[in-house]
Amino acid sequence: MAYTTIDKSTDYFNSVFYTGNGSASTALTTGTFQPDFCWFKNRGTVEGHVLINAVNGASFDVSSSSTRAQTNVPDKVSAFTSTGVTLGGSAETNENNEPLLAWAWKANGSGSSNTNGSINTIKTSASTASGFSVGTWTGNGSASTIGHGLGVAPAVVMVKNTSEVYGWQVYHQAIGATKYIALNDADSEQTSSQSWNNTAPTSTVFTVGASDSNNKNGNVILFYAFSEIQGYSKFSSYKGNGNNDGTYTYLGFKPAFLIVRRVDSGNSWYMYTGKTSTSGGNLTDKYLEANANSVEATTTGEYGFNFLSNGFKATGTGGGTNNASGTYVYLAFAENPFVTSTGIPTPAR
Repeated sequence: MAYTTIDKSTDYFNSVFYTGNGSASTALTTGTFQPDFCWFKNRGTVEGHVLINAVNGASFDVSSSSTRAQTNVPDKVSAFTSTGVTLGGSAETNENNEPLLAWAWKANGSGSSNTNGSINTIKTSASTASGFSVGTWTGNGSASTIGHGLGVAPAVVMVKNTSEVYGWQVYHQAIGATKYIALNDADSEQTSSQSWNNTAPTSTVFTVGASDSNNKNGNVILFYAFSEIQGYSKFSSYKGNGNNDGTYTYLGFKPAFLIVRRVDSGNSWYMYTGKTSTSGGNLTDKYLEANANSVEATTTGEYGFNFLSNGFKATGTGGGTNNASGTYVYLAFAENPFVTSTGIPTPAR
């Protein structure tokens, strides 16, 4: 039986390290595909995260580390190209001589209206092959359903009011539809029927309540939705053990990108990208925080992970990644599957 439908994860997702040059009209190649969602972070200086998508247009951005409304700033990113983006000269995306990082996902171009929900989306761009969609709708101030286009129930939904200053709300299947976690802060999980109307997503829609953050009447609301694809992505949880020989989590693939968030206590969203090790081998000991403007940090042993051929393993006892009583949710995307679509193990790299 085939293990995965995606043998080459970089057909749908890619991480790109680059050095800024401070010049407008700079071409950045993010992969072999036209990206439909890009997430940028300056690793070297204190700057905000920048999130753009093809539904809204390249120059329109929001930030995971801020509650601010969407802005139109072509100096950050001015255009999508067939293999990447055109950068401006902003310090957030292209500061001269600074190390930066971009994560890129493929959906289905600029998208079209989805009419599956009680509210028609303005546009939704969805890839059922890779389990990713992005879209926008106009809020109506009451409990409603929104079509996501994935064909299966999403495991993660991130929602942001782009018209006004409101925080992000994140649904994660591991904590259920009665709770949410905020992408822009370090608070613990919150219980609220106003977020998802206590209703889990289905194969066609997800549900929002009457919160101003996710469905204020007349405001434009943005969503990113992810469903699991075997051998390519996984969105689940693990329990910490408080030991330097930390918790091992099976994924079915070697991770290229991992986001970890403790939910039973206040902690940051820790972001780990493959090939960021100071000591070589499997250890990934550099991280960014999705909810903070801070520079890339190197853990002294508290927050590291080993990226393994079929999962990841905590290597420290930091409260944000491996506390003995901690519950952690994660989002993981593959570098390569453990077993290919033909049932053959991927050669060690």
